[in-house]
Amino acid sequence: MANSTRLVATYAVSSKIEPFYKGGKVQISNDEQYIFCTCGSRVNILEISTGKIVHCVEHDDQEDITSFAVSSDDEMLVTASRALLLKQWDWRRASCTRSWRAIHTVPVASMTFDSSSTLLATGGCDGTIKLWDVVKQYCTHNLKGSSGVVHLVQFHPDISRLQLFSSSLDCGIRMWDLRSSQCVCVLQSHYSSVTSLSFSADGGTMVSSGRDKICTVWDLNTRQAKRTVPIYEAVEGVVLLPKDEDLSQLGVKSKDWHFITAGSKGILRVWHASTARCVYTQKAPSTLGSATGEAEEQDDNPFGLTHLFYLPASHRVATVTAEHNILLYQLPGLTTQQQFVGYSDEVLDVKFLGKNDSHIVVATNSSQLKVFELLTNSCQILFGHTDTVLTLDVFKKGLLFASCAKDRSVRVWQMDSDSGQVCCVAQGTSHTNAVGSISSLIPLLFVHRMKASFVATGSQDCTVKVWDLPPDLSSEDILLPHVSFLQDVNSVAVSPNDKLLASGSQDRTARLWSLAVDGNISLLGVFRGHRRGIWSVCFSPVDQVLATSSADGTTKLWSLQDFSCLKVGVTARSTLRLWVWPSRWISLTQRSRLSKVGFAAVCSAFFSRLPLAVLFLAFCQSAVSRSNAAICLTFGFSPSESLLRFCVVWNTNARNCLDAQAVLQVLLTHMPPEELLQYQGARTHLEGLIPYTERHMQRIGRLLQASMFLNYMWQKMRVAGGPTRWEISQTVFYVDKDKGSGSARDDQNQEEDSDSSADEDPNSHMDDEDEEEEVSSARKASTNTQEVEKKKRNGLQLPESEDSSEEGIPEDNATTSGTVEVMKKLRVFPSTLPQIVS
Repeated sequence: MANSTRLVATYAVSSKIEPFYKGGKVQISNDEQYIFCTCGSRVNILEISTGKIVHCVEHDDQEDITSFAVSSDDEMLVTASRALLLKQWDWRRASCTRSWRAIHTVPVASMTFDSSSTLLATGGCDGTIKLWDVVKQYCTHNLKGSSGVVHLVQFHPDISRLQLFSSSLDCGIRMWDLRSSQCVCVLQSHYSSVTSLSFSADGGTMVSSGRDKICTVWDLNTRQAKRTVPIYEAVEGVVLLPKDEDLSQLGVKSKDWHFITAGSKGILRVWHASTARCVYTQKAPSTLGSATGEAEEQDDNPFGLTHLFYLPASHRVATVTAEHNILLYQLPGLTTQQQFVGYSDEVLDVKFLGKNDSHIVVATNSSQLKVFELLTNSCQILFGHTDTVLTLDVFKKGLLFASCAKDRSVRVWQMDSDSGQVCCVAQGTSHTNAVGSISSLIPLLFVHRMKASFVATGSQDCTVKVWDLPPDLSSEDILLPHVSFLQDVNSVAVSPNDKLLASGSQDRTARLWSLAVDGNISLLGVFRGHRRGIWSVCFSPVDQVLATSSADGTTKLWSLQDFSCLKVGVTARSTLRLWVWPSRWISLTQRSRLSKVGFAAVCSAFFSRLPLAVLFLAFCQSAVSRSNAAICLTFGFSPSESLLRFCVVWNTNARNCLDAQAVLQVLLTHMPPEELLQYQGARTHLEGLIPYTERHMQRIGRLLQASMFLNYMWQKMRVAGGPTRWEISQTVFYVDKDKGSGSARDDQNQEEDSDSSADEDPNSHMDDEDEEEEVSSARKASTNTQEVEKKKRNGLQLPESEDSSEEGIPEDNATTSGTVEVMKKLRVFPSTLPQIVS
């Protein structure tokens, strides 16, 4: 076909959106260009302008980072890990410049720099605070007296005061005089953990927040509380607003102190410090549903805020949510400027969106939808569904899409072509659940292809619904469906011309429906033939053909004219669906002489996210006429860390260990050890290979010992009542040295064993297999010695044959190598073998 496109086997990653924050501390650089956040054993540096990870530092010991701090001049980054090590980094080059012991007896819980970038304070879980001179590299102070974990340390912004503030489990705020290394006072006001401190520009006023739902305004000159403000939510962050800015949009109408709070309700609020009144409350997003509004009244709101920052240079406010999202708001109106998703959990569905596919919409293991701008990685978080969103579909023009979720609802969203903002314009909630499951709506959703006129959904409530869309959509539109009752629906699909709808259900049938102009649907026919439920249906884009796949392990092509089955394809293990293999795969597997066990391992690995490992395994088992290294170069394969991991899994099973050893032989032969050790977790994988490899070697050693014993016994004895020369020649059982297989009966037994082993657990024990292989090898070895000694015995001489002359059996059978070579060309004497074994 001249217009056919070539199937590409591998693709290069052009860009990716990856998790960069999984909870813990977050800090923004003083130049307001970068966001520092923890992610396990790493600290990721996110560039705010592009939304991409530009730098990353990680401890060599893979220990989780418990805390970190960036110096005030943005030059140094110091991290603390569970290994009680402090490391100083040149974070722009991701190089460690210095490391030292933290002296703390338990991990460091909090860290901070002073305004001069000279002193570093570390608060430990042992209740002590250490101060370090990072320039002269020594510990200057060891402050004791706190009870429990010191989770908050912060220097006074005026360096001339030499004051440090800390808080621990006793809920008090300790003020330390660094000149005398003494605690000069304890500010008592909170009855729960103190979460943050904010200082005024002149350094005379401080506001503290706590999870006891209050904020306290302190006069640091008199060291007394000026005002206690009830916030009515657990407060995680507080920021004092500057007095010289026009913040009238936030309700600031005087020059008194005002502050912003962020807490468990997930919204920002502005408070008047003198009167303890809330003068401004942030409006919820326009797509926030009523169910989310009810969640705001709870302290455990999943949309709660965990951090709050003020960026004076750009006049912005930054917040971090409990779902690891970072949001930037522009003052004075607190309008959303940028949003970054630190962690998305499991991705359930993704679709391109916008003009020229400028955005993608992602459904994750959450009730929120995320719309990413591919150029900047900035994200819009869409609220509306109250349970996990399962599937998405986009209309043809790319500015309108639909979503369905476990809350039994379908929503239609529209993107503004100019601003790129997305809002919900319609919703429908008439799906029900007759059996009481909490997720009646499963991921079945298709939209009108030609124009935005309808949406089709299928549900476990045994219905397929077609939802009509009005010509002019608004946020108040409520969709009303046309209903047709079926069995449990697993999949629906709309034809390319929008005139037909297909559904696959649990009753083992697929059905074809006609979509009329008035929105009514009528049944055209039923496709019968599957033995189990149908899980997927799809129309051909070029022919009048419908494809279905079922739990019975088959895929079928059906004619839309007479509803007959045109073609049947069998899928491996009832779950693998592969229609077209690349040509180089087909030619390779044809040249490779894989056993059924090896092919089962290939299928298992291929459909377990490792096609390149299967390719590598295939050419490792290919014909010896072509070297493995040459095949490597031919197919341009580059091994990965996943290949070593699969070798470890294959090596745990005696039936697949030869495949693993074949791959390892090529790897160790053609790759230097230094390159292998560069893969993450390579040492762990290699260590996992050792015990099973030793066990395989012991099993082979026992087989060799048994063969040598039988060899010796055969040399020293004769078998009484042996068959005549003619009987022996008639009962000889030859093994094809090319195919490595026996008679038809043995081939059948081998196939049965291989088929049964395909479903075995790769981690199962090998004791039974070892015993079977030892007995089989012992029998083969005994018959081998018979063949070797047949010319030496006067009473039992075999007639020469063409096979014996061609195979050239070695005469030296007293050595191990000779025995191994003879075992490759076995001839079995069934009549005498039982007597020898017994």
